Parts: sequence; structure tokens; C-alpha cells
Amino acid sequence: QVQLVESAGGLVQPGGSLRLSCVASGFTFTNYAIKWYRQGPGKEREWVARITDTGGWTNYAESVKGRFSISRDNAKNTVYLQMNSLKPEDTAVYYCNAHRALTGRDYWGQGTQVTVSS
Repeated sequence: QVQLVESAGGLVQPGGSLRLSCVASGFTFTNYAIKWYRQGPGKEREWVARITDTGGWTNYAESVKGRFSISRDNAKNTVYLQMNSLKPEDTAVYYCNAHRALTGRDYWGQGTQVTVSS
């Protein structure tokens, strides 16, 4: 059974930090690039960050560049999203996505709520 399970988010004060993780099972993790998306209240889902299957290349949405960092540990089938200098506009449900370009296959996590507020 394919699963992507995000860690619990939470409530963070502006300027604070939070690390999300996403643990994969049921498929060959090393064949998939991993992306994080988010959907804020009343907004469309937007792409946040991406890491290639080997972890050798990453890129970020302009809105989070310099504040967020994506990484992966292929031995643990886990991807991380380190979020620093959080802003209220980062409040959203964050989703982990696994994508394999060769087949077009996508898997999604269930999402985790991150709220940035004082």
C-alpha cells in the first residue's frame, strides 16, 4: 500500500521555525522526485519546493526562497521541509507529493496544517 505520511504541523509564532517530514512507503522512493505544496485558506494549492530523486538538485518558489530548505534521506524514505523565518502568509495545509516523470505517476500525502500566528 502506497503511503506518504506527513508529520504533524502546528502553531508557530511569526519568525519561528518548523520542520516537516514526509515518510514514504509502498513504492520505490528513490525513483521519485518529491515536492511540497501548500494550500492557504481561500487560496489555490501552490508548489513550494522540489528535490530530485537523488537529492542532487532543489528549487523553490520565490515566496519561500532563502527561508525554506528541502532535503531527503533515501535510506529512511523520508523528505524534510525546514521552514525558517515563518510569516503569517505561510499559514496553509502542506502536502507532500511524489512524482515520477518517466511514468507520470503521482502520490500525495494527507496534508498537515501549519499556522503562523502570534
